[in-house]
Formats: sequence, structure tokens, C-alpha cells
Amino acid sequence: MTQATARPLIAWRNAVFAVFFVSGLETASWVARVPAVRDGLDLRLDEVGIVIFGLSAGSVLGLIAATGMLARFGARHAMVVSLSISAVGLTGVGIGTNVLGSTAAVFAGLALLGFGMGSVDVMMNVEGATAEREIGKTLMPLMHACFSLGTVVGALLGAGASALQVPVAWHLAAIAVLSLASVIIAVRFIPHRPELGDDSGSIDVSGIPTETATEARTGSTWRSRLRENLAVWADLNVLLIGLIVLGMTFAEGSANDWLALAAVDGHGLSNTEGAVVFGVFVAAMTVGRVVGGPIIDRFGRVLVLRACSVLGVVGLLLFILAPTIWLLTIGIVLWGLGASLGFPVGMSAAADDPKRAAARVSVVAIIGYFAFLVGPPVLGVLGQHIGILNALYVILGLMVLAGLAAPAARERSRARTGRRIPAEREPRSP
Repeated sequence: MTQATARPLIAWRNAVFAVFFVSGLETASWVARVPAVRDGLDLRLDEVGIVIFGLSAGSVLGLIAATGMLARFGARHAMVVSLSISAVGLTGVGIGTNVLGSTAAVFAGLALLGFGMGSVDVMMNVEGATAEREIGKTLMPLMHACFSLGTVVGALLGAGASALQVPVAWHLAAIAVLSLASVIIAVRFIPHRPELGDDSGSIDVSGIPTETATEARTGSTWRSRLRENLAVWADLNVLLIGLIVLGMTFAEGSANDWLALAAVDGHGLSNTEGAVVFGVFVAAMTVGRVVGGPIIDRFGRVLVLRACSVLGVVGLLLFILAPTIWLLTIGIVLWGLGASLGFPVGMSAAADDPKRAAARVSVVAIIGYFAFLVGPPVLGVLGQHIGILNALYVILGLMVLAGLAAPAARERSRARTGRRIPAEREPRSP
């Protein structure tokens, strides 16, 4: 890889890192203020579950819409549109809580936030998987570590805002403005790729040696791209990879939605302490994703996924049953480590077929984020009747299923010990 070729690839990678970070920042900013929103609207646990369903429903609609948005508008424009919608939604949640005092307004804001987050999730994973393949290194765990880093920053800012009694409206509005401004700058470094619907009149493939550069000039219509994407739903291997991501996403998403409240209501912690323990969880997720790439290259995806399943189950049991704060903390750390690699490994596995990578990644992301649709209301209703800690046992079964489905993610394109790409290579001719 020549220096001239490497420079745009690195800029592309960094732009995707930024989008992952912003997505995590917005997600954690909402999650960290869930107790404050609950108190401000005086909601019961089952009512919190119904409100969070707005986020879940919006996320699923965004995931479904993402494939069409990519095919019609291209990644660059679609990402800006999606994150603009999420910024409006995040601001709406704050206004609904502090200004209007309206549960319906918060529900609507969460639906918009969910739509933006769900659609951009597919887009950034498609971009991340493609960049990973072109650069020739295992990068998806690190990209998801950027998401987790964003959640750490969001959790810390949320805990600080809670401690300082900053109104939810001011806090979330500031995060929305910062996030949108960052993404508008970052997407300028994402290459135009007509196979995803970018404007063919402004193609810039000369510096990016993509395998799809030739296809980019074929002029396929967005309708044909959409039909090809939908056909991937018949691939059994893709569906099994989706099951892996479903289980791990449920473990991660349940923590995002309920960990702070479970710590407050189940273990008697304060709202601020609930935000702090959520920060411990996302910190563990971040560590797992930062170190995950070399571990995957050394031991392979299947073994790593099975180990993550075991860690997650043990961590959940400790969190639910812990009689002391120390065991509680250990459980949170193991839960975070166990859930850390399922999603990025699933995205990499889905992208193993270069010709259908975008479609496969989209399908796996949609399946995985189905957990965001069923998770909040199920855990909320169960929590109201049997206690939120007991409701978390639902996650155990899904993590076991994810571990059993791990062989579907086995590497196809490289040896188990890891792919080794020469330090220098000439760009492929477009």
C-alpha cells in the first residue's frame, strides 16, 4: 500500500470512528438520564418500558429504512439525515421532560432518536466493514470500541449533569448540537461509492482501491440494489449470524435500557450511582473491544464468541445475586466484557462475502436490533411483576443461544491464526 493510497484509507477509517463515537455519545446521554426522566414524569417501571418502546420502535423502523436510504441517497447524505433526526429526537426528549412534562412528547422524541440511531447503525457498520476489508486489518472491534468510548463519555457527562442537577433539556440539547456538528465534518472524508447510491457525478475512487470500483461505474439503479439487498434474507448462514448478534445485542441493549434503574431499584443505589455503574459497564465494553481484534486473530471468532457467552452469563448472575457492591461491580465488568465482541464479530462475519457485504451487514444489523424492539417492554412488564433483577434472567437464555450459534461466524477468507497483509501493496486497478 503506497503512502498516497494509505492517506485516504486512514481518513475514511477515522471518519467511521467518529460516526461510531457520536452514536455511542447520543445513546449513553439518554440512558444516563433515564432515572431523571422517570422521576420527572413520575412513571412506574412498566410505564418506563412503554416509553422506551418508542425508542425501540423507532430503531426498528430506522433499521428497516436504512437499506432503502443507502440505496437511494448514499452513505454520506443518509448519515447526515439520520443523525439530524436523532438530534431532533434527543432535544425533544429533554423538552418533553422539563418543559412540557409530557410522556407522549418524550415517547415521540425517543421514536425520532431511535429512528436516527437505528438507520445510522446499519450505515456505519456497512462503511466500517468495507473499510476493514480494504485496509486488510481487523478493525470492527476497534470501531465498536469507539462507540463504547462514546458511551463512556456520554455516561460520565450524564453522571456529571445529574450530580450538578443540570436539567435534562439543557443537557440533551447540548449533546445533540455537538453530535450533529461533529458528523457533518466527519462524513466529508467518507468516499463516494455509487454502489451505495452516491452521486456518480462526484465519484472519488482514484485514491481508494475498492473491490467495487469497477461495479461503481456500471450505473446500477437504486431499485436493483434494493432488490439484491432484500434477497440476502434467504441466506441461512446470514440468519444464524443474526442470531448471534441478536443475543449479544439483547445483553448490551438491556444494560443500556435497564442497568441504571436495576442498580437503583434492585440494589438501592442513588440515581447518580446508577449512572456511574452504567459507566463501569460501558468502560468494560470499551476495553473488550479495544483488545478484541488481536484476540480474535489469535484464537478465531468461534472460540471468542463462546468465551464471551460464558463471561456474560457469569457476569449477569453476579449482578443479579451480588450481596456486596464489589461483587456487583465484578458482575458488571464481566457482563460488559461478555457483550463486547458479539456485534462487531457478527458484522465482520457478515462482510466475509465482498460482493454482498453491504446487504449481509444490513440484514444482520436488522436482526440484531430486533432486541431493541422486544427488550424494553418485556423486561419492563416482567420487572413490574417479579422485580427488575429477576427479569434480567431472560438475557441468559439469549446469550446461551448466541454461544451455540457461534460456528456460523467462522472465518472464510483467512486462516484461524489471522490474516496477514503485506505492509506495502500496490492499489488494485479500478
